[in-house]
Amino acid sequence: MENQVNLAGSERASTHTSRMSKERMENAVRQLNEISEADYEKVVGLANVCKPFRSVIHKTPDDYGMIGWEDVFLHGIDGVPLDGWYIPAKGGESDKLVIFNHALPMCRSGFQGHFGLPFSGYDNVEIDFVIQMKHLTDAGYNVLAYDIRNHGRSGSSNNGVSGIGQLEWRDCAGVKQYVDNHPRLSKMKVALYSQCMGGNSQYEAISRRPDLFKNVKCMVSPMVVSMRAIYEAFSGLQGVSQYLDLVDFELLKMGGWLMDEMTPHTAAPNVKMPVFMIQVKDDAWTKNPEDGQKTFDLLGSEEKELHWIENTPFRFKDGYNYFGRHPEKVLAFLDKYMG
Repeated sequence: MENQVNLAGSERASTHTSRMSKERMENAVRQLNEISEADYEKVVGLANVCKPFRSVIHKTPDDYGMIGWEDVFLHGIDGVPLDGWYIPAKGGESDKLVIFNHALPMCRSGFQGHFGLPFSGYDNVEIDFVIQMKHLTDAGYNVLAYDIRNHGRSGSSNNGVSGIGQLEWRDCAGVKQYVDNHPRLSKMKVALYSQCMGGNSQYEAISRRPDLFKNVKCMVSPMVVSMRAIYEAFSGLQGVSQYLDLVDFELLKMGGWLMDEMTPHTAAPNVKMPVFMIQVKDDAWTKNPEDGQKTFDLLGSEEKELHWIENTPFRFKDGYNYFGRHPEKVLAFLDKYMG
């Protein structure tokens, strides 16, 4: 066990937090030896949140009559191939670009819980990101949307295990490099629409590669979340909240990151651009308002706003679909900084 702890501790020298302590590792092994089969299955299921199935492209810009769009092929800064769309503004390409990414386990088109299993195992609702792109293009914004690695049609990495930003920041950086090197896109004003895992990834990319993002005008930041808050909420709902050390041990075994490493809190102070954050206030799947408020407070932005979605506990149905149903506040924010 001593050797395992030492090896784990040296695995990521640049990490913001240490990995599992000897005491937590020993407690996790003790829990592993004592846990019931039924509860262990729940613990493994919680860890497997970070090894998602792939959502499918269930809609395209054609579904909403957007014209002139094209498939684009990008890559993370480490070479992982990424699939995306470029959609020009309604009436013709403008000088304003929104780089749009997504949450786990979604893809650029959204989420297909209404298709049945395996999707409905998360939640049996549809999340539609394409209608959100329609709102943006109607308002005069070009959109560059992409599937993050291990999602949609993009390439695989790390055996399919997500870092909830700790790995995926490489995609945010690679996409921005693509924009900066593009003959037309490089001349546009740029904003970011970066949500949940995609938002965590964007914060991390800004923190690690500030040179790439110094010219970004603003960011819309829906549903960013700390994985400890997710795991505390989910483990409580499933009656296994005493096994959080074991959840971390399972994450470590699968080649992932620990829950305290998968947080926007460490990178948030390095985010200096104007930010419009959106959170579900009574989100049943995380620890809001505490977690969202902490992230917001840690942002280094002088100009920032937090919008709470109230009167619902539903993260998927009402959180991710908020912009699709209520585009006014998001568009007003973008217009303020991109005008």
